[in-house]
Amino acid sequence: MTEAGPRAPGGRTRLISGPGTLLLWLYGVMVVGAVSRSVVQITTDFGRAPLAYALSAVAGLVYGFITYSLVRGGETARRAALVCCAVELAGVLVVGTWTVLNPSAFPDTTVWSEYGMGYLFIPVLLPLTAVYWLRRARTAPPGPTPS
Repeated sequence: MTEAGPRAPGGRTRLISGPGTLLLWLYGVMVVGAVSRSVVQITTDFGRAPLAYALSAVAGLVYGFITYSLVRGGETARRAALVCCAVELAGVLVVGTWTVLNPSAFPDTTVWSEYGMGYLFIPVLLPLTAVYWLRRARTAPPGPTPS
C-alpha cells in the first residue's frame, strides 16, 4: 500500500512539510555553495582544473533542479526530483571513487570529491535522505481511503 504524503490546497503532494523543509534548506545551501564556488573557479582559473570546476557547476545545477522540484510539489515534481537525486548520488559515488583512486586527475576538488568530504559528506548523505523522503511522500492511488 502506498503511503500518502501531506497535501497542499488543490490535492498536490507537498514535498516541503516536516523533514522536507530541512531538505529544502540543505539543498538551497548546496545550490549557493556549489554554484558560487564553480562560478569563481571557472571565471578566475578554469584552465587549472576544467573537469573539477565543470563538475561543481553541474552539481550546482542538479541541486538547483531538486530545490525547484521540492518547492513546486506535486507528483510530477516528486518523480523528477527522485530521478535527479539518483543522478546526484551516482555522481557523488563515481566522482568520489575517482578522486580517491586517481587524485591526480583532479588538481582541485569538486563538491563531490572524496564523497563530499569538503562539505561534511552532505553530498553523499543528502540524496540518500531525499530519496527516502520523496518515496514516503508519494501520493496514494485514487480510490477509497482505508478506515
